[in-house]
Amino acid sequence: MQRSGTIGLVPPRYGDDVIGGAEAVISELAHGLAARGWNIEILTTCARDHFTWANEYPAGVSTDGAVTVRRFPAEITTPRAERAMLSAAIHRGDPVDIGMQQRWMNDDLRSSRLFHHILDHADEYRALVFAPYLFWPTFACGQIASERTILMPCLHDEPEAGLEIFQPLFEGAAGIWFLSDPERDLARRLFRLPAQHEVVGAPVHPTPPLVGTDAVRERLGITDRYVLFAGRREGAKNWPWLLDAYARVVEREPLPLKLVTMGTGEVDPPVEIADQVVDLGFVSDDDHPHVFAGADAYIQPSPYESFSRSIMEAWQVGTPVIANADSEVVAWHCERSGGGLVYRDVYEFEQALRFVAAQPEAAAAMAARAAEYVASNYAPDAVLDRVEATIEAWLPMEA
Repeated sequence: MQRSGTIGLVPPRYGDDVIGGAEAVISELAHGLAARGWNIEILTTCARDHFTWANEYPAGVSTDGAVTVRRFPAEITTPRAERAMLSAAIHRGDPVDIGMQQRWMNDDLRSSRLFHHILDHADEYRALVFAPYLFWPTFACGQIASERTILMPCLHDEPEAGLEIFQPLFEGAAGIWFLSDPERDLARRLFRLPAQHEVVGAPVHPTPPLVGTDAVRERLGITDRYVLFAGRREGAKNWPWLLDAYARVVEREPLPLKLVTMGTGEVDPPVEIADQVVDLGFVSDDDHPHVFAGADAYIQPSPYESFSRSIMEAWQVGTPVIANADSEVVAWHCERSGGGLVYRDVYEFEQALRFVAAQPEAAAAMAARAAEYVASNYAPDAVLDRVEATIEAWLPMEA
């Protein structure tokens, strides 16, 4: 293996306090490849929050362990009224021509300095890895040097995925890394993919043995049995649906499980369940696995997942999953692992909740099987081996 040349990874955001699945995978890959001897650079914006895209990190060059981080200012128009109008049309399925698609993409985060850095320095990188597909840094910068671009799309079955502006990005890349088989299959239905594409998965580091989980829960103010949601509280993750469904379940019959959440975004529970929803806000990496381990179940309501690291975190610490069947990826993981229950409506959701509440031992046995699934399929070394093999095959160093 020739670990020669610089690999540039390009997420729209990067940092220890950035919450996002694609950003987490990029960070894991960056540090994993750097530990194997690669020269790794992160090329990103100064933004932390994907709602405002405000420049919260300083621009310039810094280091994160063995990884070099280059940050460039984010630029955004406000109030993005045209984007909101066009997004609504896209989600309704209205015709949106290519010109309006371009306006929709550009009426959001942009970074001209990031674009010009890649334009001026692309030939200094052996590979440029872009993720996720939906944001301007990937869309615009990922087409500058297609011959050395590896796309990690984090593709979901969402209305935006069918826009024709994304065809050159997918079809022109030197190679594509997919995180799961269903994500690859969706891409094959939507695009003419390059011959060089591979399901590499995402690295999931083993959780060390946990000591003091009860003490962590007590410090965080968790005193009752609970189910957990972690991540971004927003419509795209189906958080409003989860609040409404939980409220309907407990209204019909009391449930001995509170709803605990950690992450970013407004919680805003209905008033009738406000005392049963516990918001932990941002939780440290040290406390994270303890919160997962203490839950009777982890709930994944999002229909838009390309991998779902959070369900892997749950399974690693022996927590079963209750998941939205509309997510092909999560349903696929649950079926293969045996570690989760999927629901298609609020009534099946209620059945799953009442099962884990009444039969915790049976639910825990499901999760125990899934822990082996995570270790067998997504061990970091195995994922990094697949990543390195594709770089060597797709972008060999010139003699």
